[in-house]
Amino acid sequence: MEKVFLVASGKGGTGKTMFAVNFGALLARCGKRVALIDMDLGMRNMDLYLGMENRVVFNIMDVMSGICRLNKAMQKVKGFDSLYFMAASPRKDDRKLTPQHMESLCEILQKYFDFVILDCGAGIGDALEASMGAAQCAIIVTEPETASLRDADTLISYLSDHGLRNSYLVVNKIDLDLMKAGILPDAGSIINGTGTPVVGMIQMDKDIRISTGKGIPVVCQTGSYIEENFRQIAGRILTDQPMTAMYGEDQ
Repeated sequence: MEKVFLVASGKGGTGKTMFAVNFGALLARCGKRVALIDMDLGMRNMDLYLGMENRVVFNIMDVMSGICRLNKAMQKVKGFDSLYFMAASPRKDDRKLTPQHMESLCEILQKYFDFVILDCGAGIGDALEASMGAAQCAIIVTEPETASLRDADTLISYLSDHGLRNSYLVVNKIDLDLMKAGILPDAGSIINGTGTPVVGMIQMDKDIRISTGKGIPVVCQTGSYIEENFRQIAGRILTDQPMTAMYGEDQ
């Protein structure tokens, strides 16, 4: 089973960090030890999504440059027994992360955590290149509109060409009314139209925006349909069972 997941997107604004945070939080709520690593260097937001912005002292670049030890930069997320995160640098940094750096870091983290989740910035850049050195699987978060789907496909091809061939697709911000009106591609067309396994679709919901604003993962709303949807998505990823081509599952 893969233990190091790269969460990425072809373009900005897809909800990539929201997904990474809730995927990790759900795994932690299931009793797994999870490390969330913010790799959106210079544009970090994971601390806000976790309500931890006032507790960040050190970041990943401090660890890699020897300013602090790994355990000083890893922060236990409030409200969780087994969820930890490490922040990205708050601004562009002259210090450079390499694939070898990330491979060494994740080798150490896998000794203490069941899963490591790397949340990269959008598109193709240095952070993605570094993260690919450690990742065993990629989860690409996209939106159900043509440009976003094309960018996701381009990113998946890039990852595959550079050796990371195990990828899944999560489609976020589903608007059922626009799908029914034919303005956006419907779920069946998305699933049938991509060569990448689709493991989940997430509807637009104000509770997701509220939870993000509060810094509390939405999967903490026990018994909600959103939590159940994330639970199904996580199950598909961990068992390598994508959604059916006929879109026969109830979301």
